[in-house]
Amino acid sequence: MSCCFCDGLSARCLGRGGVLRDLSGVLRAAAARPATTHVRRKTVNTPTKTSGIGAGKAADLTYWEGAARMIASCSTSSKIVVEKSTVPVKTAEAIQKVLTRNCTDPNVQFEILSNPEFLAEGTAISDLQNPDRVLIGGQETESGRKAVATLKWVYEHWIPSERVLTANLWSAELAKLTANAFLAQRISSINSISALCETTGADVSQMCLLGSVIDADVHAMTLDLCMGIGTAKIEKGGQDMTSQVVHLVPFDLLADVPCPDPVAHAIGTDSRIGSKFLNASVGFGGSCFQKDILNLCYVCESVGLKEVADYWFSVVSMNDYQKNRFVERVISSMFNTVSKKKIAILGFAFKKDTGDTRETPAIDVCKGLIRDGGKCAIYDPEVKQDQIFRDMSTPKFEWDRPNYNKTESHFLDNVQVCGHGAPDTSGGCRVCSTPEDAITDAHAICVMTEWDAFKTYDYPALYTKMQKPAFIFDGRNVLDHNKLREIGFIVYALGKPLDPFLQKAY
Repeated sequence: MSCCFCDGLSARCLGRGGVLRDLSGVLRAAAARPATTHVRRKTVNTPTKTSGIGAGKAADLTYWEGAARMIASCSTSSKIVVEKSTVPVKTAEAIQKVLTRNCTDPNVQFEILSNPEFLAEGTAISDLQNPDRVLIGGQETESGRKAVATLKWVYEHWIPSERVLTANLWSAELAKLTANAFLAQRISSINSISALCETTGADVSQMCLLGSVIDADVHAMTLDLCMGIGTAKIEKGGQDMTSQVVHLVPFDLLADVPCPDPVAHAIGTDSRIGSKFLNASVGFGGSCFQKDILNLCYVCESVGLKEVADYWFSVVSMNDYQKNRFVERVISSMFNTVSKKKIAILGFAFKKDTGDTRETPAIDVCKGLIRDGGKCAIYDPEVKQDQIFRDMSTPKFEWDRPNYNKTESHFLDNVQVCGHGAPDTSGGCRVCSTPEDAITDAHAICVMTEWDAFKTYDYPALYTKMQKPAFIFDGRNVLDHNKLREIGFIVYALGKPLDPFLQKAY
């Protein structure tokens, strides 16, 4: 979609507290007079190339170039063109050439700005209304600085000026790629530690950073709690020893201390690191993380920085490893075969509170189970059946093309569309309308999305409807594992000590 700010209309559209007010009217007005629109914001697909030079990593800028040619062909006055899509660094330079060479009016000038989106799926509107920051990059020329000031003025109608950051054009283009790379890196880092926890008997969610210079001479210890994170004040011989708190103490010694997901907090309470994006899981998904990292890798390779490219590619490799490891854990736990076994897949979206399935880990997990002969019964409260089967059948990276949802899907040979109540012999994959339908007669449950509703199910009743032994593989660590074990489930909790039933005897 190409969004336009029209002269004199943007301020009325973007008044404080009413970001979206009358926006549709503004866009209609802009479409009616594209030649006179002063600022044009371009948001087009930049999919990963699937063939040719850079296939599997480089961004395909076909749609970006097409949009630039269209702008050039109809422009009769100078324009500020704003990049909103995630693009490789130096893309603005190429677009400038396309615009200049395709505009027939020599008096028309184009100024390119980079204004990358930092909106999160599921909270995009609130992120737009109250963003952490807005970044605008432009050329370090008089006309470039004037263009930056123009767009900054627009944002300042509802965003405090100190949150509107400015940079040079290339820094802004690179910022979005590196921001997503850093976030994904954190997820892969904690996921790598989850694998180590399982093999060593450590517990990714049962250790809390609280401290300890505890010894026979410690006369008193008091705990000050803030937001569920423990901090210790140690007194030794009447002397405050708080600054000497340096160790980890087992969480079971602090049973009354609320400390959710404490290993991540143990790292995250270090102010130099922070606590976000440190929850171990089956892997990251979404439209940006993998695509942007691969794009970053290609840029590094293109300028001869192979070691840098290899470093960032390892983030994607670790994500793939985590998904494969989850599949292997399911298969090995179920006596090294899932052939003809029904497996309930709870959740298909890449995270809760959205129906977005782009690059969701559930795709690779389901395909891995199907390849071993398993029969996946998928339930997600927000994702429609057609979307699930399209995702299961579409070649990698094709989802990011504009005609993706309009083309007829060619389903995989072992992925068949089955209606409600269809027999399990109907194929390798079926979509269920209720969790009960997915779980009935299943040998295992795999939790793939952290939907809050999954925590509230009547698991004692569901247990009676499953084949025995009944397994639960929690890829998001959202369930009460102790209660599930009391019911009779064999539970695999990602990053935690393995259930004795799951430990190999060799």
